[in-house]
Amino acid sequence: MSRLFYILILFLSIPGPGFGVQAQELSLLKISENHRFFQTADGKPFFWLGDTGWLLFVRLTREEAVQYLETRKAQGFNVIQVMVLHDVKNARNVYGDLAIENDDVSKPVTTPGADPADSVAYDFWDHVDFVIREAAKRGIYMALVPVWGSNVKEESVNPAQAAVFATFLAERYKDQSNIIWLNGGDIKGTDGLDVWNTIGSTIKKKDPNHLMTFHPRGRYSSSDWFHQAAWLDFNMFQSGHRTYAQDTSVSEKNHFGEDNWKYVNVDYRLKPVKPTLDGEPSYENIPHGLHDSLQPRWKAADLRRYAYWSVFAGGAGFTYGENAVMQFNARGFKGANYGVTQDWIQAVHAPGAEQMQFVKALLLAHDYNSRMPAQEILVDNKGTRYDRLLATKGKGYAMVYTYSGKPFKIDLSKLGFKPAQAKWFCPANGKYTPVKLSRTAGVASFAPPRAKTDAEGTDRVLVLEE
Repeated sequence: MSRLFYILILFLSIPGPGFGVQAQELSLLKISENHRFFQTADGKPFFWLGDTGWLLFVRLTREEAVQYLETRKAQGFNVIQVMVLHDVKNARNVYGDLAIENDDVSKPVTTPGADPADSVAYDFWDHVDFVIREAAKRGIYMALVPVWGSNVKEESVNPAQAAVFATFLAERYKDQSNIIWLNGGDIKGTDGLDVWNTIGSTIKKKDPNHLMTFHPRGRYSSSDWFHQAAWLDFNMFQSGHRTYAQDTSVSEKNHFGEDNWKYVNVDYRLKPVKPTLDGEPSYENIPHGLHDSLQPRWKAADLRRYAYWSVFAGGAGFTYGENAVMQFNARGFKGANYGVTQDWIQAVHAPGAEQMQFVKALLLAHDYNSRMPAQEILVDNKGTRYDRLLATKGKGYAMVYTYSGKPFKIDLSKLGFKPAQAKWFCPANGKYTPVKLSRTAGVASFAPPRAKTDAEGTDRVLVLEE
């Protein structure tokens, strides 16, 4: 099917928003003054709400990419994590455009011009450019993985090639404001250490203004290898896709599986201080442990738990993922993995995807940069696993997240302010329910309201305000 056909369909089928969207003024992201969070160049707090759109550049047409970005914008997402090169061998996009010559990352295939109606002029990199610009129009930052980790582990990329490729990317996108660099890609830092340091240092030298981190293998954090690296601006961990019962790596140092808040605890104590976040928890609708399609699937409530646990522990944001969307599955896709059963066009509206915006709204409604972990306000917080409580507080407010919905106690003397009002927040729908404060000092007990429907779930956030 010709590219001209796709373009005609594009202009005939995209109404209103689509290509008529006016570009937003996006500023470069910076690290906040306290080095715990992100902010825009003009000092506004930025809560990272990411989505794993890993195969966006190669699986979607222009019109499909616009549809995806429109949806994620409406759902409150502001970061898309995407692979630039998923597989260096015969790397092509949906239009058949080749990314690199002879499977060599140091030889990007570029052609003069960028006319989409011209099958010669419009190349792989023009398509990447297009998606990045369309994301910027919608206030979305693109977190780019230069080359996926498996390619490096298989020795398909060496340091010399990596240096050339990193230079190409840095020069091409250094003036594009909505870029974040994700070095690595589901890999241990020790698998190709020279390549990762080459990519990191080369991009940072050529493009010092964009933030960079490292996307690690499951149950690892970038801090395990690169916390002291000059090119690493913030940490990212992958809490992974296994249940407590499935995770056999918990005996290893700093491997915590479902307890993703523990990864934040480790990174939070490191010097120099750098932001950290869960860049890949379990995906909604993916089998527990990934590979056995007969296993139960992770649900929206699980994703909410990962989000609130990690953020209340001190995380600077959270990345959501959905099984069909992360691989952009469509009916008949031969490369489908992980027991995927849906098309991405339907799955993009999964319950968890619609609910992630509420955690961002909750936190940005309060004094953001004063926020810190506050486990000390909890009395007898001995709950483990799903009964674990996580607390956070800032200037004039405190919050407690409970996944199980069991009653708990708070020492109000440790809030740092005298509470004047309290309310329950429902992470499944973003709604508040007032709470009558029986006391404003000493130890107070709180019992979360029971869910009216199964969709509400049992998890709640107690919000105390002065």
